[in-house]
Amino acid sequence: QVQLVESGGGLVQIGGSLRLSCAASGRTFSDYAVGWFRQAPGKEREFVASISRNGITTYYADSVKGRFAISRVNAKNTVYLQMNSLKPEDTAVYYCAARPSVATTNDYRYWGQGTQVTVSS
Repeated sequence: QVQLVESGGGLVQIGGSLRLSCAASGRTFSDYAVGWFRQAPGKEREFVASISRNGITTYYADSVKGRFAISRVNAKNTVYLQMNSLKPEDTAVYYCAARPSVATTNDYRYWGQGTQVTVSS
């Protein structure tokens, strides 16, 4: 079992930045790839970014490329999502998730409870 807890969400103005954190506990964190997903009201959950177990391989949705950056510090059991140049369409609940191998699909084994990000003028 892996427990995941997201933090760092909040209200931010258009063009602003936020850094989300995903803290893990339970099994060995470096055994798992981690993904970030988001779900806006009335929409399906969508892939945002993912990172491999050793942090070398990353993937991004086209909608966030060049604006978001995913990273991890295995010694701290934490994955980060740095979000810059935020837009209203980035408003959503953001979830982190873990699985043995990195992927862009949503078939991750473990999920956090989510953190709300609201981008407003």
